[in-house]
Amino acid sequence: MKKTSSGNLPSAEAIRLEELIEYSANSIVSREMIKTKTATLTLFAFDADQGLSEHSVPFDALVQVLDGEAELTIGGKKVTAKTGETVLMPANIPHAVFALQQFKMFLIMIRG
Repeated sequence: MKKTSSGNLPSAEAIRLEELIEYSANSIVSREMIKTKTATLTLFAFDADQGLSEHSVPFDALVQVLDGEAELTIGGKKVTAKTGETVLMPANIPHAVFALQQFKMFLIMIRG
């Protein structure tokens, strides 16, 4: 895989993001793909029934579901997201993630 200067994504190449990360039993796996002053792009793979507890960040974050299904809780509102769907988690709003089944997501955190 060719590397870009800003991370682990190959340049000038069509890729399938869900193939760049694997599930691990009873775990959450993450792989930072790009980190710059204005954005961080990270892949996650959650085994079923795994999750991230409620927290907030000072940046908007976009979740792109690559595989499976998860329940996102954003400001107390539960949102079920499945393969191919995208959810915006606004800055400074508490949110949590729970895998209803094995679930992969591409998280785009926008700092600028």
